[in-house]
Amino acid sequence: MKLQVQRFSSKSNSTLGMLFDVTDKPIFLCYTLEDEFREVKVSGETRIPSGTYNITLRTEGGFNERYTDKFGSSFNKGMLWVRDVPNFEYILIHIGNTDLDSSGCLLVGDSQTQNITKNGFIGSSTDAYKRIYPQIADVLVSGGDVCITYVDYD
Repeated sequence: MKLQVQRFSSKSNSTLGMLFDVTDKPIFLCYTLEDEFREVKVSGETRIPSGTYNITLRTEGGFNERYTDKFGSSFNKGMLWVRDVPNFEYILIHIGNTDLDSSGCLLVGDSQTQNITKNGFIGSSTDAYKRIYPQIADVLVSGGDVCITYVDYD
């Protein structure tokens, strides 16, 4: 499976984008929000560099425990973990609404508010996560590969 984040607006606190499944033809999955672009990384406040990264399941840690409690073990197979990002650790795809929820991770949502005149926001994050997570996790659980490419249009 091939995923692509198309980043289109990076302002003082956040980066807005859209997530697509580009395995065959581009299929829109949801909106995204990340921390802003910075020339020099600030821990927990900087989006990851553009590029292509593998995704695996992270089955340990606080996020995984919270998501198992929230969604149940039949749903949660592990956190979607964006791997081998230079100078970053534990970059996850998860639920959240603003850059305060991100710490460099990719947040997903079904609605989005611009970040030009105010801080960026994505809404209905849990709904989006519950919709996209199973199809991605199922590929990984069945032994398939998933990669994600971040493309900067901002």
